[in-house]
Amino acid sequence: MNMTHYMSLLADNQPWNLLIFMAIPVICAETLTITEFFIIFNRTQRGGLRTLNKFVGIFDGIYFTGIFIYLLINAVIPLTMTGGWHTWVDVVAVGFYLSGVVFLLPMALMELGIIFKNKTDNQKMKIHFILVGGFLVVAHIAMIFGMINPEIINNMSTMPNNM
Repeated sequence: MNMTHYMSLLADNQPWNLLIFMAIPVICAETLTITEFFIIFNRTQRGGLRTLNKFVGIFDGIYFTGIFIYLLINAVIPLTMTGGWHTWVDVVAVGFYLSGVVFLLPMALMELGIIFKNKTDNQKMKIHFILVGGFLVVAHIAMIFGMINPEIINNMSTMPNNM
């Protein structure tokens, strides 16, 4: 069975690629989500849970930006230049995965006090929640499309099968 480059990336170099490209960013996002609910419910402004949330938000934003840059240079540009994409499903899976940077980088920048400096704590809490939710949505879309066998869309006999 042929697979998308998204799934191929996760399947190669086991278990390291799975940990680096999936487990770390998603576990961080899930940690953010769980702590976010407690913070919002209790209107927590400081304390251990808020510190954990802030640290994980900064770490995940910077970490995922590194992943974005690495995959853009080593996968997206070469695949685009050589026509190596495994149908539009492959592009959607990789594109949505990489679009996570649109949500995680602003979160890190906000937590570092670089952007949204003039927002109130409630406004920042709302922005943070939207960014966490946005990342979870695009990550799940990437996972769903990444698991599709591209051959059901198009015969891939002429397409290279490596990243």
